[in-house]
Amino acid sequence: MEFLVYILYSKNSNRNYTGYTTNLVERFKSHNIYGKDSTRLYRPWIVIHVEFFESKEEALKREKYYKSGRGSLKKNEIIHNYLARWAHTLP
Repeated sequence: MEFLVYILYSKNSNRNYTGYTTNLVERFKSHNIYGKDSTRLYRPWIVIHVEFFESKEEALKREKYYKSGRGSLKKNEIIHNYLARWAHTLP
């Protein structure tokens, strides 16, 4: 089984969300369509970054990194680079 860590971005609220999953399509739907979690308030979300891992432990470690002080700097860099390149195409 493959695990992945993803970063979502909401242009409307200028917020981001980091998580991990084994099924990005279903998880993305849960954030944008089904949403009963904390992300429902900031729809719509777009996926701006994905990393793949062979184990759940590796994915959880990377997710925790992005939520840490140093990792949030890297995550903000990823978001900045994405917006610099693609902001003109966002709905």
